[in-house]
Amino acid sequence: MVDLRALLNPDGRPVLQPPAFPAADSRRDAHALRLEEAHGTTVIAVKYRGGVINVGDRRATANFAVMYDRAEKVLPIDDYTLLAISGSYARAMEVVRYLRHAFKYFERSQLQPMSLDGKLSELARVIAAGLPAALQGIGGFIPILTTYDRQAGEGRIFFYDGMGARFESTEFGAAGSGSLQIRGVFDYIVKTRRPFHEMDREEALREALLLLDIAADLDAATGGWSKVLPLAKTISEEGIGDVPDDELRSLVAEIDRMNQRGL
Repeated sequence: MVDLRALLNPDGRPVLQPPAFPAADSRRDAHALRLEEAHGTTVIAVKYRGGVINVGDRRATANFAVMYDRAEKVLPIDDYTLLAISGSYARAMEVVRYLRHAFKYFERSQLQPMSLDGKLSELARVIAAGLPAALQGIGGFIPILTTYDRQAGEGRIFFYDGMGARFESTEFGAAGSGSLQIRGVFDYIVKTRRPFHEMDREEALREALLLLDIAADLDAATGGWSKVLPLAKTISEEGIGDVPDDELRSLVAEIDRMNQRGL
């Protein structure tokens, strides 16, 4: 017969203890083992007369390091749908590739384009599916989906929370690390000037770039435009279009002159 007392210390504690895992017991070590993933920072969408403008800075960060300064954060999904991404860049690109394939497959198999509600629901499902990983700090991202509704004859802006719930904005949307700092500026523009949907394309683009500049001033992760121009795309009845670099340079120079006057 085995003497169980031989397995105990004099104080009654077991001689054999389960192994201790530092990564589980030390917050510092656990942090050291985490993957360093790149994150997109700030993206903005505003309506204008005839469609929607999307702008975004070009910076991708990992903690306090700049991983890349020419990141594409406003990406076409189909001819009339744009996805502006913030958060995990790798996960966002995976979702963009999946949505492009899913929308095209549906159109080819059903001989008709997927409805707007179907597109919105598919994106919500993908975001919700990534929630377990996002809760562990990996792969979380928040998108803004903009589209031109040809039936209604207007541009539309939709944003999501981390669990996949969607909301439609009547004027503007923003996501990313700099979005909270500029939230009140959107309302100030609408209340003191005019609603975005009443602006022409140039005026709305100027305001969107000004908002991005303010975000870069107030948020360390949002990149400015001293080296690389921001990204800007429009979506309208004609489809998706890129804002020419010459137009961006002109508006950026105008905002820089405004900043100099404010010093």
